[in-house]
Amino acid sequence: MNILVKSISVIGFALVSLLSSTFVKAETVHLTSLSWPPYSDRGLDQQGASVAVAQAAFQAMGHELIVDFFPWSRAVAFASEPGGKYAGYFPEYYYETNDFVFSESMGTGPLGLVENVNNPITWRSVDDLEQYTLGVVQDYVNTEELDAKIASGDINAQAVVADDRNVLKVAAGRIDAAVIDANVLSYLLENEPSLRSAVGQVQMNANLLVDKKLFIAFRNDADGNRWRNIFNEGLEKIDVDAIMQEYLNQ
Repeated sequence: MNILVKSISVIGFALVSLLSSTFVKAETVHLTSLSWPPYSDRGLDQQGASVAVAQAAFQAMGHELIVDFFPWSRAVAFASEPGGKYAGYFPEYYYETNDFVFSESMGTGPLGLVENVNNPITWRSVDDLEQYTLGVVQDYVNTEELDAKIASGDINAQAVVADDRNVLKVAAGRIDAAVIDANVLSYLLENEPSLRSAVGQVQMNANLLVDKKLFIAFRNDADGNRWRNIFNEGLEKIDVDAIMQEYLNQ
């Protein structure tokens, strides 16, 4: 009887120790993001599809995620501050940089061109886009080939601060097309009051530039790399595609 009681006590102590250890190890990671619905926005349910994925991955590892929202340039700048509060920013497309290290993919977004329904554009390769004036969003990464042609001047591009501005410019015929994520366009046309005049006037071009993978860009230091490893392990414990699709279909 004493042996049984002793065994139960040992098991109970081990469980308490395990729970206590887990509790002590729980941490809070801070990331920055932008208003980019349906992927991220402080006013959205779960703060957006990408935030829902990130929350699930960190929670799977026993950690809490807090996201603060800023204009895009500031979101990136805050995340790059050495020793700063923020370990990184998201959602981001992959690009070459020494300032950040990228997570494994946390979902995808169909990147293409929004066009005027009365004046659709025709293209098969990026070279074909040289005949058009395109809208882009300042500081957004598009595709390597497209961005190179814009930088060289081979493609005439006009930069704005947000996707909704480009949609209005396309609807008004001020530019031929604009780079945008198809899910973002759908959300904006359904939910943004300032774009009511554009409904029925714009559409996604049938050709996509690419189905872009989305990532968290972690600051390239010891802390950022540690959180990247934690996040990547958490991604393996969840169904990213199911979370994304369930969110986007709601």
